[in-house]
Amino acid sequence: MLPEIIHDRAKMKPVSILFLLTILLRAVKADCPDEDEHLQQWIPGHNEAHRVRIGYDRKLLLTSSATVHSIRISDGGKLVIADRGQPVVLRTRHILIEKGGELHIGSEECPFKGNLSIILYGRSDDPEVAHSYFGHKYIGVGTGGTLEIHGEKKLSWTFLNKTLHPGETNEDSYHFEKSWGSRGVVVHVIDPETGEVLHSDRFDTYKSKDESRRLAQYVDVVEDGMILAMAVNDEGSNNLEDLARKALLKLGSRQFHRLGFRHPWSFITVKGDPFTSTEDHVAYQGTKASTEARSSKVFQSGYGEHFTVTASSQWVQEVEWTEWFDRDDERGSGDWEKLSDLQTAFPGKICASPLDIQAATYSGVDSNLTDEVFYKNDKDYGFVCLNKDQPDGICNNYKVRFLCGKLVRPQVTITIETHSNTTILELAEDGQTWKAGDTIVVTSTDYSMYQAEEFKILPCPACASNQIKVEGKAKYLHIGEEVDGVDMRAEVGLLTRNILIKGEMEAQCYGNDACKFFDFDTFGGHLKVEHGFKAIHIDGMEMKHMGQQLMGHYPIHFHMNGDVDEKGGYDPPTYVKGISIHHTFSRCVTVHGSNGLLVKDVVGYDSLGHCFFTEDGAEERNTFDHCLGLLVKAGTLLPSDRDSKMCRVITDGAFPGYVAKPRQDCSATSTFWIANPSNNLVNCAAAGSAETGFWFIFHHVPTGPSEGLYSPGHTEHMPLGQFFNNRAHSNYRAGMILDNGVKTTEANANDKRPFLSLIGARYGPHKDADPFKPREPAIIKHFIAYKNQDHGAWLRGGDVWLDDCQFADNGIGLTLASGGTFPDDDGSKQEVKNSLFVGESENRGMETPDNRIWGPGGPDLNGRMLPRGVDFPIRGMQIYDGPINVQNCTFRKFIALDGRHTSAFGFRLNNSWQSCPNNNVTDITFEDVPITSRVFFGEPGPWFNRMNMDGDKTTIFHDVDGSVSEYPGAFLVKDDNWLLRHPDCIDVPDWRAAICSGRYAQIYIQARNPANLDMKMIKDEYPEHPLSLVGALGKKNHYQQYQPVVTLQKGYTVHWDGAAPQELTVWLINYNRNDWIQVGFCYPKGTTFSIISDIHNRLTKQTHKTGIFLQTSQKDKLAHGHPHRGYYYWEEDTGLLFLRLTAQNEKDEFAFCSVKGCERIKIKAVIPKGSGPSDCTAQAYPRYAEMPIVDVPMPRKLSASKLHTKEHFLEARLESYNTRFFHIKDDFAYAEVNGKKLYQPEDGVQLTVIDGQYGKVLDSKGFRNSILLGIPAQIENYVASLKDESIVIITSKGHLVTKGPWTKILEKLGAEKNVKLKDKLVFVGFKGSYKPDWVKLITDDEAAKIHQVLPIPVVKKMKLR
Repeated sequence: MLPEIIHDRAKMKPVSILFLLTILLRAVKADCPDEDEHLQQWIPGHNEAHRVRIGYDRKLLLTSSATVHSIRISDGGKLVIADRGQPVVLRTRHILIEKGGELHIGSEECPFKGNLSIILYGRSDDPEVAHSYFGHKYIGVGTGGTLEIHGEKKLSWTFLNKTLHPGETNEDSYHFEKSWGSRGVVVHVIDPETGEVLHSDRFDTYKSKDESRRLAQYVDVVEDGMILAMAVNDEGSNNLEDLARKALLKLGSRQFHRLGFRHPWSFITVKGDPFTSTEDHVAYQGTKASTEARSSKVFQSGYGEHFTVTASSQWVQEVEWTEWFDRDDERGSGDWEKLSDLQTAFPGKICASPLDIQAATYSGVDSNLTDEVFYKNDKDYGFVCLNKDQPDGICNNYKVRFLCGKLVRPQVTITIETHSNTTILELAEDGQTWKAGDTIVVTSTDYSMYQAEEFKILPCPACASNQIKVEGKAKYLHIGEEVDGVDMRAEVGLLTRNILIKGEMEAQCYGNDACKFFDFDTFGGHLKVEHGFKAIHIDGMEMKHMGQQLMGHYPIHFHMNGDVDEKGGYDPPTYVKGISIHHTFSRCVTVHGSNGLLVKDVVGYDSLGHCFFTEDGAEERNTFDHCLGLLVKAGTLLPSDRDSKMCRVITDGAFPGYVAKPRQDCSATSTFWIANPSNNLVNCAAAGSAETGFWFIFHHVPTGPSEGLYSPGHTEHMPLGQFFNNRAHSNYRAGMILDNGVKTTEANANDKRPFLSLIGARYGPHKDADPFKPREPAIIKHFIAYKNQDHGAWLRGGDVWLDDCQFADNGIGLTLASGGTFPDDDGSKQEVKNSLFVGESENRGMETPDNRIWGPGGPDLNGRMLPRGVDFPIRGMQIYDGPINVQNCTFRKFIALDGRHTSAFGFRLNNSWQSCPNNNVTDITFEDVPITSRVFFGEPGPWFNRMNMDGDKTTIFHDVDGSVSEYPGAFLVKDDNWLLRHPDCIDVPDWRAAICSGRYAQIYIQARNPANLDMKMIKDEYPEHPLSLVGALGKKNHYQQYQPVVTLQKGYTVHWDGAAPQELTVWLINYNRNDWIQVGFCYPKGTTFSIISDIHNRLTKQTHKTGIFLQTSQKDKLAHGHPHRGYYYWEEDTGLLFLRLTAQNEKDEFAFCSVKGCERIKIKAVIPKGSGPSDCTAQAYPRYAEMPIVDVPMPRKLSASKLHTKEHFLEARLESYNTRFFHIKDDFAYAEVNGKKLYQPEDGVQLTVIDGQYGKVLDSKGFRNSILLGIPAQIENYVASLKDESIVIITSKGHLVTKGPWTKILEKLGAEKNVKLKDKLVFVGFKGSYKPDWVKLITDDEAAKIHQVLPIPVVKKMKLR
């Protein structure tokens, strides 16, 4: 209608325009539901027995507070709350809205502006019969019901924009100070309410009587009640008249009329109240004595604030030290430096009466540090040291100096120090919708979620639009800025709204099982929505003391509503916006069997159990936008809600004999619990939970009332909804987890765990949730995770890709996991790119009495809160199984200590599972990360245990561009894994790693009958270095699986610590077509074999046979097999069954198996009974030992111009060895540094010296055996002459002198004491006050070799303790 009116306005008469304007105004008023003229005023009074029924088209307007038993609105009935300005409190047991009933509190166009409280009362043990669906103490919206709640629109939450320090007020104190040039009486007029200086002036009553009269006039016109602070500077009495003296007497002064020449005087009073005065006055003491008149008074202001005004008038004597004097020395009886003698010897340079004396040796050592005995050390006498008093009979030669006073100078100061019990908070957004009296909560920015703090807002007329004043001071540090590139600003959430729904609570817990865990009443109110409601829109509401420790009774619960947006016919779509839910007893917002709900601008604070909760696994298309959750504690309802104690005590639904494993079955309390990935989370913050911030969990089939909605496995393949710009901090377990499922079957004898306990699950997103359709990567964009004690994020699945994320101060920044054994979505990968990892930021937290983990850290080793143990190995990117891709990421401030193995890249501790050679790392930047802390592969000790699990031994990753190791294309492997090494591999001692080249793949060996054996695998090139594996599965499993990484195109043998398994299935993993290895499996003599090949499709779970293996008597024939017919060679005298394991099919880039499926070889063996252990090592070697060769040349080290940091690796290679040509024997030795060889020309030892700061070779010098056999002064003097921080590498040639004094040189350079030398020696040593990890000595009879990198510059690793 409005456009038509405007269009035709030229034709209208004035009367018509007024008429239409009246209609329009009425239409506008009609948008406010309480303006409906059809409403009937309702004043029910207060009667707890009054059961109210509003129906049959009755339309009521509640205009005053009321107490009733209950309210039922149905059959066209309507209740509207009047917005008349006065507060309304409605107290009832429940409100039921159904069958066309409506409850309206404001509207979207006309928000409710008054104050309304709906109080739900009742106890859990009330005798009243509970509603079969809604229970007790509820607001229930049934089928056909309408609920419209629209409070004032307020900023829901924002960020702190300036760091708040504990005890800080952010109030500026006032300080006025003058000296020479500001003579006379200084006056300040101060506002008694604010402490603000309103006016100030100076009156030179020394110079002029006019100034004296002006002073009297000035104080006379000051308004009564104002504070006056006054003080004299320099001189103020010379021209002081009686008029001024009388004016000051009237103000309350009792000393001003006695003011004399240069007398200090100070005075503070309240004009009009002389009894409030405080005053001080002292006489002038001359040019060489300090004097002060000081007055101070405290004034109270509003909201517990007070301020102190201080006035000071003084003559200040400053001091200075003389020059040093040395008149005598220690010869004779001692060193005499008497004051009188020095004053005579140096006239005019020492004051008559010094204030202090200081003595030091002539070289500058303070006398207190010499441990000598002094006869005199006195400012009035001087300094005397007597030789006879010293243990060695002689004093040092000492010098002395004296502290002398200077001439005094005048100084006047007036200060106002605010002692405020208030704080100014600076916000990131305009906070003007937050009003005085509102309550806010500021989140923790440390590891503990319990550092969140509540504050009450106070009036602040002087505050800027983005500032608020709050009552009280912070107890904890709350960050309000970006720290080391990571946004760590605390969230600030508003708890107060003008519409409040709350439960009326008892003083303590009573009469139910929850009292085993809580000492407070947990039977709050709740709001529940039934399927088929007509309309629900909630905005601008506060909920407090809501929720019950009962299933289905939550603060807000959408229960089995189906589609609640346009898809379900709701226009406008259903929403819950702009509300706070705090101090609740069961969750915050529950979305159960409902789709398309908008949950926006919701603050959930101090709740029990999962806060934002999706329940059955069938919920889709729901959006959580700009929601904040914090202080989320454990609850009792589901296993995943419970903490360890609850998990052990509550065993309902478990099978008899169940023994809880809390960290596996329970302990998953989360701020956002998302049971179906097809939901959206944007701009949300999980700011502290008992376990995890965001947890994506999987239901293999929908549970509860949603059972049957999806086929099995549907949610595990559902694409991820939008996950953008979310943040998680101050959580115990992790900022985010994408992993695990819940048990969807009831407990039984085979699985005794209760229904919905945590179990394993695997996620692989595909189009339409169909694993046979293309993959759809789950994109996690701009996620921030900091100060989470265990993980920033643990994400397991198929294609899970992170972009532009930030991780800081987490125990472990990020772990990307696939399937442990196989990626369940073969061909997928996990990826993180364009992201930042910070190990130990400048957000140090703060030490508090209950801090359990406080210790040194960061680049400066200052104290800080630590995520777990003091010695916990902090890691940025944790490599687990793979395949993963880490690209264009920056790592900052990862610094290992001696005793804490911090590293930018690390590996999962105590790992049984596989490690994929397709874990790729590229374009990595390190900032404030020592080169020694870039990577750590682990070593036996705390947290790493014995490093004897299979995955600990087989770790590997690919440094694609050399940005980690400086060797492009290299692989980093565990330094003692000789299945992957070759002669040119380079050790990195600080990383416990080796830099290698090669073509790598994996074999999985599955063993049955028996399945409890340890397996030993030997590479033919290194028989002296076997790899022992215990298997990835428990020893009680019906089969065992061993998962070594292998170098392709090499020979191996496999041995067992018992009789060999009767069945072996060998899987070829990460093989490309025609890749092969040759393996000899050890079996007892007399064993017979049946061997086939097949292909197993893990997606369709179908297997088909592809070929057989025939026995051959010619070992060479193994290389000439065909896809459908291979050969095996059984060598009974050694007990080795030889097979060539060759891949016949192509595979995709990141797939473990071929495009046709997983290629396998199955061996069935008939083994003679009573056979002993199948260990053929002694028979196999040296018979099958091979000369190690390098198939893939090592990459060239990056040039200095391509390195991004000043730190770099220095490659050093040392060899000392014999060669034989028939009967001719010769010796060789050389040291190679960065590709330049230095051959040792003569027998003996040769020392090559390298500058430890720059890596430059400084010198190379040989020492013959004849020198080593005698008194080794030459080599001792040579080493002594080297400067500290020098790298010294040593080679030997000829017959080494293995004993004698010269060997002490090795100890001085870091070798172990009493090392037993052999004929050949190579040694990398260090001259300095500490021993780096890379110091290494190798000695042998025939050949000794070291090939390793050294960090340049050499930096001492600081000790943890």
